[in-house]
Amino acid sequence: MSDSVRSDTAPGTGSAIRGSMAVCALIGAAVMASADEIVFHQILGWHHFYDRSTSGVGLLSDGLLHTAELLALVAGFFLYADLRRRRALASAHAWSGFFLGLGLFQLFDGIVDHKLLRLHQIRYGVDVTPYDWAWNITGLLLLLIGVILALRAAHRSGTGTAS
Repeated sequence: MSDSVRSDTAPGTGSAIRGSMAVCALIGAAVMASADEIVFHQILGWHHFYDRSTSGVGLLSDGLLHTAELLALVAGFFLYADLRRRRALASAHAWSGFFLGLGLFQLFDGIVDHKLLRLHQIRYGVDVTPYDWAWNITGLLLLLIGVILALRAAHRSGTGTAS
């Protein structure tokens, strides 16, 4: 097998940039899901992924979420290793993808899971408004960091903002 870099997957190309961002967004979303699962579900015990049934169903839903996040982490790291092996990792874009994944997971969970589908709330027995604000503002900040990093990376690589 040749160690040469294919011209369409070199770190500065659109394919490498999109691949780096997508792979690291997957890893970012899985990391945030893991943090949510470990801190809020297990350590604090504030909620389960699905709280609209029995505690057994809630525990099962946590196990399924944990399985999904671990599969996403493993897949993400295999894809990341493949990018590195092919010398197609655009690191600045990868970091932007990581933060975009963190923020997108957080916002999806806060808006879709908490409010639209009402699968669970952050916490029960208290006014959830400050928790919702903190959760969603944190997600927006992570997303904003990802966007800023993506714009800086695009500017540095000369790809513009339309990559």
